[in-house]
Amino acid sequence: MRMGIKSFVTAVMFITLLASNVFAADSAQDTYKAKCQMCHGATGEPTGAGKSMGAKAFSDPDVVKKSDADLASATANGQNKMPAFKGKLSDDQINALVKYVRGLK
Repeated sequence: MRMGIKSFVTAVMFITLLASNVFAADSAQDTYKAKCQMCHGATGEPTGAGKSMGAKAFSDPDVVKKSDADLASATANGQNKMPAFKGKLSDDQINALVKYVRGLK
């Protein structure tokens, strides 16, 4: 009987972890659409205002070579004409955005 309870608890924990990863990915995509896409474009290629303000594509070698910490810092503190999102987004949201934009290149 104990083995059944342990298996059940393990299964619930696994499903919870899996679901949290799915929701985190959805959340990062939603945050990107709401906060970033207007300048960085749907695919990470700057459009409109972003292009005119000098935003670089996420596939640009200068962006690709930056560390995740560098991208998180630029997002939190702002860079050039990009506004700072510290206090508007949590550290977890910023880190999820970094992972998300890495997938756009």
